[in-house]
Amino acid sequence: MTMPSSVSPAGPAAPAHAPQPAPEPRPHREHRYDVDLLRLICSVGVILCHTGSAFVNAAGREAANGPGTYWAGLVADSAGRFAVPLFFAMAGWVVLAGAPVRDGRQLWRRIVRIVVPLAVWSVLYIAWGRLRGTNDAPAGDLAFDALFASIRPAYHLWYLYAYIPVIMLLGFAALVKSGVKSGVTSGKRPWGTGIALLALGAAPTLFGDLARTTDLDLPRFGWGFGPYQLIYAALGALVLALPSVPSGRRRLWWLLPAVAALAAIVAYQHRVHYTIPYASVLVALLGAGVLFSLHRVRVPDRLRPALTRLAGASFGAYMIHVLVLGVLTDVLVDTDLSLPVAAALVIGVTAATGAVSFGAALLWTRLGLTRFLG
Repeated sequence: MTMPSSVSPAGPAAPAHAPQPAPEPRPHREHRYDVDLLRLICSVGVILCHTGSAFVNAAGREAANGPGTYWAGLVADSAGRFAVPLFFAMAGWVVLAGAPVRDGRQLWRRIVRIVVPLAVWSVLYIAWGRLRGTNDAPAGDLAFDALFASIRPAYHLWYLYAYIPVIMLLGFAALVKSGVKSGVTSGKRPWGTGIALLALGAAPTLFGDLARTTDLDLPRFGWGFGPYQLIYAALGALVLALPSVPSGRRRLWWLLPAVAALAAIVAYQHRVHYTIPYASVLVALLGAGVLFSLHRVRVPDRLRPALTRLAGASFGAYMIHVLVLGVLTDVLVDTDLSLPVAAALVIGVTAATGAVSFGAALLWTRLGLTRFLG
């Protein structure tokens, strides 16, 4: 039903419907196969790093306890150190440039897609530890402490306790900027995300103060991130959004600082401190060399479907690989190995762990279980 016009009979008749401007077409986003490749390589790098760490720990972190096992493990551990910084770099690119969130609801959907598998795998790793008799506390206590990230049901889950706050903060900043630019009303601003970030920032101090003033045995609040993680994310967004870098043979020059940084990391971890902090400039140089050497690299068309599937399964493979790796290293790793045998075993265990982990992730993807298992 059309409302009567308020224009007098002597004036022109008002149109029944005012013309509306056509909605702006949503910009087409190219699929970044180089980022898929980077995700896959980083996933393998994490498995390589953790395999090497298992060898180093088997030797008691001392070369004298098993030189072959120690050195094969140390080199493998060092070679995989680029992966975590580049995972943060890719996270920053996705949130700020690759696929920025449109509103707070979409941001929370992304967070839930990470939190649910984190919760499921925390329970699974606690149950696995109970089955193997490796838990140092009752399963219920461990599960409660895991809610606050005060314990890690599996050592690799620390990454997600930092990753989630990082994408929350970057997504919040992107929403604030887009809201100011478009002039949205205060009711549509991401207040919920801002309050959640405030709670994350205040919780460690609050828990500590409450524990001191009330003598309550409160868990340590471990959700949060360090400056280096946020910096890797921001710089990653900058670099991955670049239109191009030198291609062809000139791209390989970026591997030179990576190789030099790798040698320095091996020396640092042997002479100075094991494990090297991810905030180290040496780790940053190694990551930069890998990132620039792969940035905008062209993936052949015939490999793209398989690469996309494997990259999509990388989160699930990350979640399960520690379970698979622990089974293999408990059976196979020994301190009496010669260096050639230990090096071959590192490669074999890494390959087997990757194959089983990605195979399992692809299987539950086919079964529609990624919502729960990643």
